[in-house]
Amino acid sequence: MLARVEFYESFFSGVTLWATKLEQIVQIGNHIASTYGLAAMDALHLAAALSVDAEEFVTTEKTTQPMHRVTEIKIVLIATE
Repeated sequence: MLARVEFYESFFSGVTLWATKLEQIVQIGNHIASTYGLAAMDALHLAAALSVDAEEFVTTEKTTQPMHRVTEIKIVLIATE
């Protein structure tokens, strides 16, 4: 448990940009979810990335999942299928 806490503390201490425009994120997330059939949490994660002008979204979601239909941001798969 301690190793996990240390990992999270280390990881989050390096964050330089936080997605804080919550109203905008919810609106974008709603659009993405309804347009592409994504689950709410996936849509909100993508919306947060879009709200900070991210160039790509890295995921382990298989290419058969709805997330890969989203065209507003480049989706990058880091797992083997």
